[in-house]
Amino acid sequence: MSALEEHLGSREGPAQELSRALGWFSVGLGVAQIAAPREVARLVGVDDDPTNRTLMRLIGLREIACGVGILSNVNPANWLWARVGGDVMDLTLLGAALSSRDGDRDGDRDRIAESFAATLGITAADLLSAMELSAGKGTAMGTRPKDRSIPVERSITVWRQPEEVYNFWHNFENLPRFMNHLDAVQTIDARRSHWVAKGPAGRKVEWDAEIIDDRPNELISWRSIEGSDVWTAGTVRFVRSPDGQGTEVHVHLHYAPPGGVLGMAVAKLFGEEPSMQLKEDLLRFKQVMEVGEVVRSEGSLFEARLRNQRPAQPPDQIPPEMISQDRAAQISV
Repeated sequence: MSALEEHLGSREGPAQELSRALGWFSVGLGVAQIAAPREVARLVGVDDDPTNRTLMRLIGLREIACGVGILSNVNPANWLWARVGGDVMDLTLLGAALSSRDGDRDGDRDRIAESFAATLGITAADLLSAMELSAGKGTAMGTRPKDRSIPVERSITVWRQPEEVYNFWHNFENLPRFMNHLDAVQTIDARRSHWVAKGPAGRKVEWDAEIIDDRPNELISWRSIEGSDVWTAGTVRFVRSPDGQGTEVHVHLHYAPPGGVLGMAVAKLFGEEPSMQLKEDLLRFKQVMEVGEVVRSEGSLFEARLRNQRPAQPPDQIPPEMISQDRAAQISV
């Protein structure tokens, strides 16, 4: 276990607590909708007719299924996403009911509007819980660090030896070459460095970090220094590939995103989800390590490899896996 992992530890975090509350709420609401569909229909302001009573019971069954799934499953994230989908359906139905009401039924309109607002709030809670549990691999226990940061993990195989890969990463000033969100990293001394990253709305975000665990050719762990405006930490492991020809690079990051979990949810909707960012960063890292630059197409990738091959490695001895763009892009979670 690395020093970073010992520092973080694990326990049930707020997302797990919220997911349990949402699970019980879902079961309770579902039972009410099945047992008393008329009363629930009147409460939300919709017509008490056979069609709506049947619809109410069906929604109740969905709520119970999601609630039981959240409470009994060791991976409740998928059930929470099912709740988010159900919430969207409910909002659509309530919106249609609201638009169909005329001025003579202002009482019904008010109740529907209140139900819409309440459902919107539940949707936000479902979304935040689903997002955070998904980022932490979806498990109900043992995935959230004590500091409540969000964990992100990715791995990739690089066709270079561990010593070479370790040395390149250990010079943190190399990181902006493949990490697009970083503008610069400046080494302060043997253990400390200053980081500058792209922040929200084009702002710059800066912090100091320190190395807390360093095992040559095996592992590097770092974290932001206490008191920094940004909290982040990471561990990268370098493991020789089974065939002895390359290095498996395993990256495990923790960070507190701007705006917390809500900020992460919004970022994912706009294609800036951190797990995908790390996946793309590692693909660029693979290219930099293998060919010396980030390339954009299969043709340019092969040409760059020929251009940057080692003197003792003629073109006909380039490993086939290095010719394949699919192999170059192989990333495992």
